[in-house]
Amino acid sequence: MNQDRLRRLTEQIAAHGLDGLALMPGPNLLYVSGIHTHVSERPILLFIPADDEPAIIIPTLEAMKARDAGIAEDRIFDWNDAEGYAAAFQQACARLELADYLLGVEALHMRVLELQLLQRYAPGLQVAHAEPALSALRMVKDAAEIAAMEKAIDITERALKRIVPRIKVGLSERQVAAMLTQELLASGADSIAFGPIVSTGPNSASPHATPTDRKLQRGDLLVIDWGVYVDDYPSDLTRTFAVGPIDDELRHIYEVVRLANEAGRAAARPGVTGQMVDREARDVIEDAGYGDYFIHRTGHGLGLEIHEPPDMSPTNTKPLAPGNVFTIEPGIYLPGRGGVRIEDNVVVTTDGCRTLSSFPRELITVG
Repeated sequence: MNQDRLRRLTEQIAAHGLDGLALMPGPNLLYVSGIHTHVSERPILLFIPADDEPAIIIPTLEAMKARDAGIAEDRIFDWNDAEGYAAAFQQACARLELADYLLGVEALHMRVLELQLLQRYAPGLQVAHAEPALSALRMVKDAAEIAAMEKAIDITERALKRIVPRIKVGLSERQVAAMLTQELLASGADSIAFGPIVSTGPNSASPHATPTDRKLQRGDLLVIDWGVYVDDYPSDLTRTFAVGPIDDELRHIYEVVRLANEAGRAAARPGVTGQMVDREARDVIEDAGYGDYFIHRTGHGLGLEIHEPPDMSPTNTKPLAPGNVFTIEPGIYLPGRGGVRIEDNVVVTTDGCRTLSSFPRELITVG
């Protein structure tokens, strides 16, 4: 268990009026415990009481992970496939005295399975959303977290630089995505963060396009959105390229998006809200007459999850703080013609903002 994170989490539990938290396999459990596991047919729950030691329900085949994390033996409720998990839930609920407990649960992650088992063996248990307590804990990244993301960004950028000279007219979106994935893994990534978005021509007007068999053609815009995980932390970048000569309007919207990206990065600093960062980037695009074609927020938080708080959106009125890491990724998408997005990863510092990514933002022609 990370004792500093555990201490800060118990402070948040108390501050939000909860008796404790139950964490599912995933980023929050990993953040506090260092335990790597995943959601499956075998339920796992980590309990963080406000005034007691952590406890866990876990399959016997993974119980060593709990011991390695420093969870006390008498607070590990393990179960095997032969006996099933019902007894482990019953014993944990009794030992932790969860009846009449106000338990924070991850509304975006907890399944009906775990919730019904808790309610069966802890009559009177009440649940509340744990996200406010958890997001406050994870939004400020420490030096080790930022260093891991910098390593991921370095691998991400080096891999794309290696394949850019190999991108040719006639290759399909799927072929480019496969080349990039192979290079990312060969460059030292632990895994890819998501299937790369590679979209060309009209397809690039869809922000979350899936690679297809469409072949690159002269005059296309080519959008590549890619990232990797290193030491549990991701990168998430986007660059847009010209496939041979492109027409004047496409070249113009590229320059507008580049300036919007620059404005968003320049606006980020302590005390400024995500709403204000979004507004600075959006104003550039609206002033150029393309406001209706910027159809998403300016950015999202980055950490153990690709999308997490804080987001750079019109609705985020919370001030930024040193250690916040997020993307700046304005875009313009012209239906039937093509789109442009330029995405960087940044961290708020004590007196401003540092851009972690450095891949060129000037328009590069490929093919």
